[in-house]
Amino acid sequence: MGRRILIVLLLSPVIVALSGLLWLHSGLPTLGRSRIVQGITAPVRIARDAIGVPTIVATNDLDAAFALGYVHAEDRLFQMDAQRRYGSGRLAEWFGARVLDTDRTMRTLGLARAAERQLGDLPEPVQAALRAYAAGVNAYIVDRRWALPPEYYLLRARPEPWRAADTLIWGKLMAWQLAGNYRGELVRAKILEHVKPEEMPILYPGYPKEGPVILGAMAPIYRSLPLDALLDLMPVLEEPVRASNNWVVAGNRSASGKPILANDPHLGLEIPGVWYLVHIATPAHKLEGGTMPGAPIVLVGHNERIAWGLTNTGSDVSDLFVEKLDPDDPSKYLTPDGAQPFKTRTETIIVKDAPPVQLTVRETRHGPVISDLAGAAQQATQPGFALALQASYLMDGDRTPQALWEMNRAVDWESFQRALANFGAPEQNVIYADVDGHIGFTSPARVPTRVSGDGWLPSPGWTGEFDWTGWVPSDAMPRVLDPPAGRIVTANNKPVPDNFPYFLGRDWDEPFRAQRIAALIDQRPQQSLDSMAAIQRDIYSPMAERLLPLMLTTTATTPQAQAAIERLKGWDRRMDKDKVEPLIFTAWLRDFNRIVFANRLGTAFDDYWSLHPDAIAGILTDHQDWCDDRILTVPKTCKEQLSAALLLALGDLSAAYGPDMDEWRWGRAHPAEFATRLFAAVPVLGRYLDTSIPADGGLDTINRGGFAVRSPTRPYQDTLAPGLRMVVDMADPDQTRFMIVPGEAGNPLSEHYVDLVRPWRDGYMLMIDTRNPIAVETLSPP
Repeated sequence: MGRRILIVLLLSPVIVALSGLLWLHSGLPTLGRSRIVQGITAPVRIARDAIGVPTIVATNDLDAAFALGYVHAEDRLFQMDAQRRYGSGRLAEWFGARVLDTDRTMRTLGLARAAERQLGDLPEPVQAALRAYAAGVNAYIVDRRWALPPEYYLLRARPEPWRAADTLIWGKLMAWQLAGNYRGELVRAKILEHVKPEEMPILYPGYPKEGPVILGAMAPIYRSLPLDALLDLMPVLEEPVRASNNWVVAGNRSASGKPILANDPHLGLEIPGVWYLVHIATPAHKLEGGTMPGAPIVLVGHNERIAWGLTNTGSDVSDLFVEKLDPDDPSKYLTPDGAQPFKTRTETIIVKDAPPVQLTVRETRHGPVISDLAGAAQQATQPGFALALQASYLMDGDRTPQALWEMNRAVDWESFQRALANFGAPEQNVIYADVDGHIGFTSPARVPTRVSGDGWLPSPGWTGEFDWTGWVPSDAMPRVLDPPAGRIVTANNKPVPDNFPYFLGRDWDEPFRAQRIAALIDQRPQQSLDSMAAIQRDIYSPMAERLLPLMLTTTATTPQAQAAIERLKGWDRRMDKDKVEPLIFTAWLRDFNRIVFANRLGTAFDDYWSLHPDAIAGILTDHQDWCDDRILTVPKTCKEQLSAALLLALGDLSAAYGPDMDEWRWGRAHPAEFATRLFAAVPVLGRYLDTSIPADGGLDTINRGGFAVRSPTRPYQDTLAPGLRMVVDMADPDQTRFMIVPGEAGNPLSEHYVDLVRPWRDGYMLMIDTRNPIAVETLSPP
């Protein structure tokens, strides 16, 4: 008897654990499930293929939107819930006081309030689609007989019903993150505390030499603003800030005789991933491609007649304005029409395990006062001034959801253009192909026109001379149909020539990727799906091609340095995970940036720190005086500083990876790491659920592997990469190839949680299997 009791006691924890796992497994999609649901007009079939991608067959668009909400919730409910809480400033309800700064930022920006207003501006058919999608999400949430995603049990929380406006919060978040040049304004204002205005073009070679001088008189005011505190509060945008490719070739340049379109948008790496694949079939349309959980839109994909792809443009659609307070009444601020009172509102933030927090938000005629987020730092450093943010995505009249909904249903170039005329933010480079053989490009958005200036630095708000006056006309935005070259390429590079009649922005990405894509297309008379996919995998570094001849002029001072230089001389410039040369080159360039810029930029250096190939090339050719050591006031040549940087880099690499250079590998230093935001904080569980894999690519390669060299511990870790790849031949759109990462599912118990990481890294592509399902669900009306 005693032995039996002991066995039961020993097995009890195992039995409880297994029972818990079985219960959590009940929340996964299962074979043969059928459910009666409110909100649809006819049965909907949901079939899943071998990697978990659903095919939705519905009788109309609204039932299809309902079903998409349902499957998004099945696979990504917690991700969707966390995203809307983030955008609404309600994370503290789950995570407590440690995320209060994030909630304060979101409440001050007012993304959720803007989303509520936006909903009312949309036409009824789009509102109906958003309501149908929300009803689908809620059909999964309510009247449940199975488990929630495991994160809810860790947090002791339950999901709230989804609302139509919650989808629009997701859109506002994407606009805020992709149109984040306001942070660049803060960084540049901080840099002006340390350098002369006329030196700014050395740090930012793409900016006109006369540009910074215009606002040079603002430098003393910048010094009084709480720039450090604000930069700490605003999210650090990983390098590169913008990273996506898309291109299309005409039928006379393809083996099939029809256009072929390719797209690989690059965003941050995490679990679950940003993208979710789906195939939707109704009597009117077939839609296929990448969605983002939270919205009933195929963002990158095709229907039965057209295909489209997106990259971020990077135009300047947000400006910081320095507001001057009324010296006689600090509750007011100065305008060209005299002193005006701040608009104020009070926000109540519910905090887990703590009392609620009251937040007073001030707004000016330009927008929310973000300098109030600095709290005590604001009061100590900026008497008499406030900093307000004006952004297109915070303003009324944004009909981007309508544009995307109608884009999915366009059938030709004219209907495609009509749809995108309503696009608001963030500005995108949208490429197009159709079954009739046409290719096109358009770059839609609401881009502001200004009285004067360009929004590159925080502008004085009290004079009116830098105010926004309206929007660039929709029909004046960049577009082209069937260009003579037979190809269109975009890669976050400058979208318009210098003589374009309207100002769009200045912070374009360097044209390395765009030039490389165009060159690879032109190497072959005709392209195929295979050759287009091969271009997406290209890891040649134009940055290394440009800079190495300038860097290798230095003199080696140690045998190890000489060995490194000899390796780099023979390197093929490919950022190959199995090679040592990419690691040596990147570490050397990283330390040279530190040597050249750190002693000139002071506290602004960490925010500026990247590889800056344009600035470095300019210093090594035209501004070699920047190689002097300003702190020690010791004359130094660039060759000497390059030699010193190489020794520093080799010392760091030896400490990290051992003294034998033959054992170093780019992939060891540059793994693509996928971490869960919640489980990462759980010591054992986080290590078990996260995944990592050595990865190819660099900041400038087509197959981009972004990293933040400012990181003190993981400066080369791959943090930003092509989370979705697509290539589509309009000769047979049903054969479109895709890849997403890390997997379709967000539940760690699912077999599709991280099943695509290795195929993604190795460049494999897949087709959505609509004919051989391994799981089928049916949703039926009452």
